[in-house]
Amino acid sequence: MTLKLYAHPFSSYCQKVLIALYENHIPFEFRMLGDEPANAELASLWPIRRFPVLVDGKHTVVEASIIIEHLGLSYAGPVKLVPDDSRAALDVRMMDRFFDNYVMTPMQKIVLDCIRAETDRDSHGVTEARRMLDTAYAWLDFAMTDRKWAAGDAFSMADCAAAPSLFYADWAHPIGAEHANVHAYRKRLLARPSFARAVDEARPYRQLFPLGDPGRD
Repeated sequence: MTLKLYAHPFSSYCQKVLIALYENHIPFEFRMLGDEPANAELASLWPIRRFPVLVDGKHTVVEASIIIEHLGLSYAGPVKLVPDDSRAALDVRMMDRFFDNYVMTPMQKIVLDCIRAETDRDSHGVTEARRMLDTAYAWLDFAMTDRKWAAGDAFSMADCAAAPSLFYADWAHPIGAEHANVHAYRKRLLARPSFARAVDEARPYRQLFPLGDPGRD
């Protein structure tokens, strides 16, 4: 049975899952959110209506990291995104949570605040989000001193999280020039064919970014 992914190509969390699918060339049906039939299907599958959502036969799988773990268990390919070794897997999961919690989340805080009416904006929250990103960039720059990928030498689920996180975070709150390791890592991610494909597929939707397309990447 064909996998169905309910997603939007411009969504950072959807790109995270798309990278995993593209890494191992897993066939799937893309159910484009924004189209009314797909929206209605999503609501019936997952009333919280957050995406991406993966349907695999009788199984409905939610949350990007869990979807990637599910793919690894059910559709194993040549690229092992979560290592078999338990200790190495912990390192991957820790870095995955780092990017989701300390890069993706504050980036989204800044972006979503721009969508709000002027009277509803949270300047204090945005200041805190920018401070968190500065702290995360500095920590990551040190962590990447001797690493090619987020958790070591092998591309993993952590890099699936890192790619859209750093891609959009640098648009929302630019990575400082002093963080050369982060800039180099972001370039490696953009050069990865799976992420390059996701970025290209999202290009038609760049006008949706409320801070404006910076005209790069």
